Amino acid sequence: MAAGLFYVYTEPGSVDEAEFHDWYDHEHGPARLTVPGFRGACRYQALDGEKPSWLALYDLDSPEVIESPGYKALGAQASDRDKAVATGLATLDRRVYEQISQDGPGPAAGPAPVILTVAMSVPASAEQDLAAWYDEEHIPMLLKVPGWRRIRRFRLVRSMDVPGPDFLSLHELAGPEALEEPGYRAAVSTPWRDQVVALALRRERRVFGLRNAIGVTG
Repeated sequence: MAAGLFYVYTEPGSVDEAEFHDWYDHEHGPARLTVPGFRGACRYQALDGEKPSWLALYDLDSPEVIESPGYKALGAQASDRDKAVATGLATLDRRVYEQISQDGPGPAAGPAPVILTVAMSVPASAEQDLAAWYDEEHIPMLLKVPGWRRIRRFRLVRSMDVPGPDFLSLHELAGPEALEEPGYRAAVSTPWRDQVVALALRRERRVFGLRNAIGVTG
């Protein structure tokens, strides 16, 4: 059974930001980690100046965890605070992914300080070329870049709020300086890369810095 990822964008909107973070760090996030199949979670803040400003990543035993009675019970048992904050959010975009590959030496101790996320949809006829480009050119080039820790690729299983791109690449970096390395610039400047991106029906590229592991603040 493939591992899963619960990928959640949020933007506070009318909710006071201090209240938003207190709710997420001490109530909302920890409650989800009580559900069997939730392995751990981290929150990230946008470094690219774009919105949504906040991203939570929950590692799952499998995508099916989101359909489990334990997860569904959270909604049925939502507190008044849960309901009030949820109503005030400007953005809630929840996506459930299934892992299709993992490359690199693995995560270092603790969460990645910086992540690059690239989500993309391509025509069905181009999916094999997308996978081949990642496997044969893009991933090997990126893993030679200083500071590039690990790359995981996912396929969308379910969008819970608004439609999301079909494929997600999650890149774990030691720091933002990895994105300035010559090797990274070379990896995103090849003819094959340009060919793949030109076929994209939808593409998102975001850069985030670690705020905290959920349940751990300071």
